[in-house]
Formats: sequence, structure tokens, C-alpha cells
Amino acid sequence: MKKIAVILGGCGTKDGSEINETVTLLLALDQHGVKYQCFAPDRNQYQVINHLTGETVDEERNMIVEAARIVRGEILPLTEFNADDFDGLAIPGGAGIANNLFTYFTDGMQMTVLPEVRDAIVAVHKQNKPIAAMCIAPVLLANVLDDITITLGDENCRPARDILNMGAHHQATKNGEVACDLKNKIFTTPCFMLDATLKDIYEGAYNMVKEFVKNLD
Repeated sequence: MKKIAVILGGCGTKDGSEINETVTLLLALDQHGVKYQCFAPDRNQYQVINHLTGETVDEERNMIVEAARIVRGEILPLTEFNADDFDGLAIPGGAGIANNLFTYFTDGMQMTVLPEVRDAIVAVHKQNKPIAAMCIAPVLLANVLDDITITLGDENCRPARDILNMGAHHQATKNGEVACDLKNKIFTTPCFMLDATLKDIYEGAYNMVKEFVKNLD
């Protein structure tokens, strides 16, 4: 049975990994007969947001501790990731990961990427194994990898324009659709980058995983 690594960066759309995207991704992998192991950086997240009010809270939370809430504690530090042990990599989105795993929402085109996140992506790509990303996470791939095609939904949104300056290519998609870069084995879906319902998120996750598993060696 194939096994996929999934990178998370906290719990909650505003300050971590988006829960709906994470759960539908894991469900889609399970439905396609793919095992998964979740990882997260053992670091404090950029900020803590009260998801009821949208206000910043003056406290600290750890990414792996928070992400463990989503996956019932079945998660490992990202520093323990070894690309040799997995057949591919997947990264759900959430506004929080664009502060935690990479700094696009704070630094824009001058964004940085956590070293262990960059190392994992590069290692999987060098082994010609597929990578899937949802929502804002494709921006991370566009920054780390060269000459790839991704989707963020609307080609006129700012992140879609920014990734062109990073050297990537953008494919416009609608809810539930997937951009498949078969040359680079990159599979992306827009999720909440568009006005989406939970049904749309599930369809995007399922369709992305469907294409993703076709390219597992």
C-alpha cells in the first residue's frame, strides 16, 4: 500500500492548517487506499487568532501540538521526515500556513520558507514523486520549485499574479477542479481561494487525490 506524507502547520484556518481541507484530504486518501502520516514543525506558530472574533490573542501555541488536534495525536515532527519512506507529499491550505510554514502573507514576494518544509518538498521532488497542495499552499510550491504549473483558482487574484513573478505558471480553475502538472507531478486545487462550500472542498480534495494517485510509482 502506498504511503503519503502530509504536512500541517497548526489547527484552524486563520492561524494554522484549514481543518475542512485537512480532513477531506485525509478522507480522500483513505478512499483511494493510500496510507498517510502527518507531520508538522515543532515550532510556535506565527500568531494565535480567536476564530470567533477574528482578533489576535496574546499567547503562544505550538504547530505540532495544535495540528495533533485534527489527527487524533497521530503526528510526527517534520524534522523526522525522510522522503525515502514515502511515495508522495500533500499539503492542505489555510491562511495560517502562509504565516507558519512560509511567510507569504507577511512578506509577500520576499517570503521565506521554514527550512524543514523546504527540505521536504525538494527531497520529494528530486525523487520524482508527486506533490499535492490545496488553497494557498501552491504558492509555497511555486516559491520552492522551478517552472511548475499550479492553480489558485482565479487567475486575477494577487497570489496568482505573484507566482508568475516567482517563475511558476498559473492555470485558472473552478470549484472542485484540479491543475495537473504531469511533467513535474504537481497537483493543486483552489479550495477556499474561491467562494466555496464544504461540498466544493471535498470534491476538490477527492479529484486532486484521484489524479495524484495515478502518478504514484
